[in-house]
Amino acid sequence: MPTLKEQLRTDLTAAMKARDETRTRTLRMALTSISNEEVSGDSARELSDDEVLKILTREAKRRREAAAAFDSAGRAGQAATELAEEEVLAGYLPAQLSDDELATLVAAAIAETGASGPSGIGQVMKAVTPKIAGRAEGSRVAALVRSQLTG
Repeated sequence: MPTLKEQLRTDLTAAMKARDETRTRTLRMALTSISNEEVSGDSARELSDDEVLKILTREAKRRREAAAAFDSAGRAGQAATELAEEEVLAGYLPAQLSDDELATLVAAAIAETGASGPSGIGQVMKAVTPKIAGRAEGSRVAALVRSQLTG
């Protein structure tokens, strides 16, 4: 089975042949981010699929935030471009958890840690974050944890 990085390269080639500008631009950007991450630090290294997923998640989040900023500035065309790029990246990310699934995982983490009150937010986040692994945005998880512990 090809690695995620190899899949991105293959899809980039296919997008270039199909003359799909949005997909080509987005995949190039993603591969550049991956390459930059591979050469950062003391020595160059090959990233695992999990690390590549984290980069893709970060890039998708950047696209959502940029789209919101462009939209609030009245630049709908650029916002649409950012959302289209985010949609391309979303195709490589694991399916996002529904609100019910996320609430169940958070409730289990609260029961597991025995946390209560606002001081237990860190404990619960530490327990629930590995179980979520890119399937929900951190701010969404933190808000749910906060509401369950203080509500």
